[in-house]
Amino acid sequence: MLTALYAKIGMAGAALIFIGVVCVYLAVKNIVYLYLVGRDFRAITAVIIENDEDKNALLEANIKNPLIAILNDIVKTHGEHSNDIKAEAAFLFNHYFKKNIRDITLIKVVAVISPLLGLLGTLLGLMGVFGKLSSSAALATSVVLAAGIWEAIYTTVMGLTLAIPALIAYHVLTIYMRSFNLETIEYGYRFLGNSHYCMSKYHKPRNHKRRKSAENANEI
Repeated sequence: MLTALYAKIGMAGAALIFIGVVCVYLAVKNIVYLYLVGRDFRAITAVIIENDEDKNALLEANIKNPLIAILNDIVKTHGEHSNDIKAEAAFLFNHYFKKNIRDITLIKVVAVISPLLGLLGTLLGLMGVFGKLSSSAALATSVVLAAGIWEAIYTTVMGLTLAIPALIAYHVLTIYMRSFNLETIEYGYRFLGNSHYCMSKYHKPRNHKRRKSAENANEI
């Protein structure tokens, strides 16, 4: 059975099946993971906003969620390393979602190369068909040509069948990531704009040491 299938799809078809399995695994894994991360993030931020206790402690207690970890790092480092929350969020996203970004990139590559592999398989199949016909003493009949071409276009159908859902999965995952980025930036501004966070143990003014030394000099 496998031999008959390989005879129909060839090497390009076998490659499409392999990358298709990998693509399905990556797409399902990342969609489920990002959905759960987003659900927990919204639940945790709702609790943090409504809670009047130490919000920094609540952030630190939930840093297993990568989006909460990004917010926690923004609160800690803002004003010391950078004044641009968007730049900080972009850097932290690359750090905490490195594997997911790599998987999304691979899914996009699969969506791009799948039709090309399918077309390559079809052309190789057609070359084989016409090669056999040219070396055969028998005349080519419509039945022989139809059977050969029908088998050759298998890989084109396979390539398109894989590329379309891969492209959909890529855009779904990209929307997830963009939404998370916007949400973390918004909550970052909200938390840092709150007086509780501005006076927290993390958020220290950049020129604190300079002002202190200046005060000491004035006293002298």
